[in-house]
Amino acid sequence: MPIAFEQSETRLNLMRAFAGESQARNRYTFAAGLAKRQNLQVIQAVFLFTANQEEQHAKIYYDQLAKLSGQNLTVDGAYPVNHYSDLLSHLRAAQHNEYQEWEHDYRAFSEIARSEEFSEIAHLFSSIADIEKIHGDRFGQFADLLEQNKLFVSDVTCKWMCLNCGLMIESTMAPALCPVCKHPQGFFIRWELAPFS
Repeated sequence: MPIAFEQSETRLNLMRAFAGESQARNRYTFAAGLAKRQNLQVIQAVFLFTANQEEQHAKIYYDQLAKLSGQNLTVDGAYPVNHYSDLLSHLRAAQHNEYQEWEHDYRAFSEIARSEEFSEIAHLFSSIADIEKIHGDRFGQFADLLEQNKLFVSDVTCKWMCLNCGLMIESTMAPALCPVCKHPQGFFIRWELAPFS
């Protein structure tokens, strides 16, 4: 027998997910500010790119709650406090949190929605869980490069793109300054990691 949405655990999980995505967006925006202050605009861009996707996830979950407009929902939840002075810790925490949503939170929410016969919402939780894995993988790649001091150095010749002007350079190292726009090395990204490669 189907359960009424207004009485469902699914509605509470949607609010938990909305809160989690909203907080992730803000944490990533704060981390992006730190990256900018440290002249690592490529890390800033990664955090902002992901923050914008988290905002869309929050909207998707919030839109599912439209029929409860005007009501207050009380939910419990555990949300991370990732307030670090170094970018590597922010990247690793983001990787961990994204994997937590992928492997545990949204999978469980999907199963509950399915058991309560909200198949469309179950599909949303499952699909966004898969996206969170991509986010975790992305943060992990950049954390690995930063940790290994290879953010701007490669063992082999590769293409580098300036995020400011779009210049492409083939080299084992991103230039200290872009020869076209004169922006610093922090603006360079490996072409294979650029979002629009």
